[in-house]
Amino acid sequence: MSLPAEFHEIAARVNNWGRWGGDDELGTLNLVTDAVVREAVTAVRTGRRVPLALPLRQDGVQSGLIPGRINPLHTMVQINQEIFGPGTVATSDDTVTMGLQAATHWDALTHVSHSGRLYNGRPAEAITAHEGARFSSIAAVEHLVSRGVLLDVARARGVDRLPGGHAVTPEDLAAAEEFGGVRVRAGDVVLVRTGQLRLALEGDRDAYGYPSPGLSVRCPEWFHGRDVAAVANDTLTFEIFPPEIADLWLPVHALHLVEMGLLQGQNWNLEELSDACAEERRYAFLLTATPEPFAGATGSPVAPVAVL
Repeated sequence: MSLPAEFHEIAARVNNWGRWGGDDELGTLNLVTDAVVREAVTAVRTGRRVPLALPLRQDGVQSGLIPGRINPLHTMVQINQEIFGPGTVATSDDTVTMGLQAATHWDALTHVSHSGRLYNGRPAEAITAHEGARFSSIAAVEHLVSRGVLLDVARARGVDRLPGGHAVTPEDLAAAEEFGGVRVRAGDVVLVRTGQLRLALEGDRDAYGYPSPGLSVRCPEWFHGRDVAAVANDTLTFEIFPPEIADLWLPVHALHLVEMGLLQGQNWNLEELSDACAEERRYAFLLTATPEPFAGATGSPVAPVAVL
């Protein structure tokens, strides 16, 4: 079934193909300029550091809802082994098998395609079994430091967690801006809190994944209008799931990653940050969130830190 006319109309309004040249692989991360980073540093006032990543563990947030996306399988391959002979220094070493998007992560621009195309009009066939993504892999993101802005939609609405059927709208984003006394600007990384992760932290992985609040198909135009560099939230699926438009699956993914070239992230733990921002009464901070540089990968774990 082809994508509906409504989707293509939004896509035409937010499309960034060619904006930074035909060879561009970074999309909206081009908006994180040296000037943006210098300004982001001025958001640091107390030096308070808030970690935003989930632990990488075998009983993580993946429940099987997303095929093939397994929680980390951790194995020790050496335990106090004297590899240079008896009486020498002993070492312990380990290995891990996991989905690169199993826990807190960024989606690369090549994570999804639609109509046979990837970001900047490249063919979907540019992703192969042996090489992975031959352009715009997550390894193209060599650094990501910018001003972060928390849009705490749940707290702005006076709840701990949005209900599973709530589609976060541009009106919600604007209300969270007003609640936080902050204005999203060009080059910002926006973190949208729904409170959904509380379910995972309480041990209910199934309820965490489905049904889930998430971004509405109307949000990409809001981010495009503000020239946002990247967006992340505290849900498994990022956008509302099941979708708000019947049989239109992952439209926000397609609009962000394919049309806009907008990096997006999921499974970010925004609970401590929500409390910290409320305590300090400010919702902008320095954010460090560089992904692991897996060559050819369409996503990567990240251990973000907000510095207030």
